Amino acid sequence: MATQLTNYQCPACTGPLHFDGASGKLVCDFCGSSYDTAEIEALYAEKEAAAETAAQNKQAPPPDSVWSENEAAGLRSYSCPSCGAELICDETTAATSCPYCGNPTVIAGQFSGMQRPELVLPFVLDKNAAKAALKKYYRGKRFLPNAFSSQNHIEEIKGVYVPFWLFDADADADIRYRATRVRTWSDSDYDYTETSFFSVLRGGSLGFAQVPVDGSSKMADDLMESIEPFNFAEAVDFQTAYLAGYLADKYDVTAEESVDRANARIRKSTEDAFAATVQGYTSVTPEGGSVRLHNGKAKYALYPVWLLNTTWKDKKYTFAMNGQTGKMVGDLPVDKAAYRRWLFGLTGIIGAGAFAASYLLWLL
Repeated sequence: MATQLTNYQCPACTGPLHFDGASGKLVCDFCGSSYDTAEIEALYAEKEAAAETAAQNKQAPPPDSVWSENEAAGLRSYSCPSCGAELICDETTAATSCPYCGNPTVIAGQFSGMQRPELVLPFVLDKNAAKAALKKYYRGKRFLPNAFSSQNHIEEIKGVYVPFWLFDADADADIRYRATRVRTWSDSDYDYTETSFFSVLRGGSLGFAQVPVDGSSKMADDLMESIEPFNFAEAVDFQTAYLAGYLADKYDVTAEESVDRANARIRKSTEDAFAATVQGYTSVTPEGGSVRLHNGKAKYALYPVWLLNTTWKDKKYTFAMNGQTGKMVGDLPVDKAAYRRWLFGLTGIIGAGAFAASYLLWLL
């Protein structure tokens, strides 16, 4: 049975609607009309109900034409309400666009029950901003091959709502440090060094809110953490209309499976915050202690991410940009010849400096 899609079309001209981060409204690609998300959600409530009824009443196919259990694992089928195409998608895909007619569509059934996000952080920056941010990201990279930035073209740019678990927790900590304070002085005969040793204790509590852990196995955790922070203050209650014009995934990593990573981030932040209070010493080394977490809870939200993909010399490069702040991260190729020239030049400078220093000492 195909899953019915929600295809947001303009009430004025039936053109496709997409969510515009700048205005915070759904905008028609054809006539330019704009609508509040709540207005379109209400308008399409009846359509979604009718689509669900139609899907339930649709006659099942003959047994010999049905996917086997192994074949069907991880797949979902849906019908495009614009052109009628019957398409297959990944079971975690929640919003996409039809490859035949190009209309943005939302697979409404993917967000039913426990899978429905509580919050969404709408896109603020568009595709053009992502392209501009990538060009800026290239600048100043000493060892980036010239041909990569001047001749290479981005093969794919996707605006994706990535599923995140947002964790709240309180942390109680007691941490012990070994610290030193070094004092030096001289007289006419000797140079003196005095080293004092201290045992430093820190204890207290910290509260954490909305610590993000991505809930998609498709996304590298370190890549998603690198584009933080997101401004949670701009999050709104989830409505499917925000997904129009973008891709979206539902989570396939549960909150229970994500809690260890969240706890590790909270513990690390607690340790860093306590260490920052130990000041006025020459050196500080943690010796032991404990961080205890309690009052933990999680919320399910969708965060905006632009993904840009390209291939250079048979290697794939992926860049990610925060769809709210514009922060860009990603790996870049290295011009090995330029790196060797730089390294040779640096070695020459160090060698010349060492020779000059030894010559001056000889003169003395």
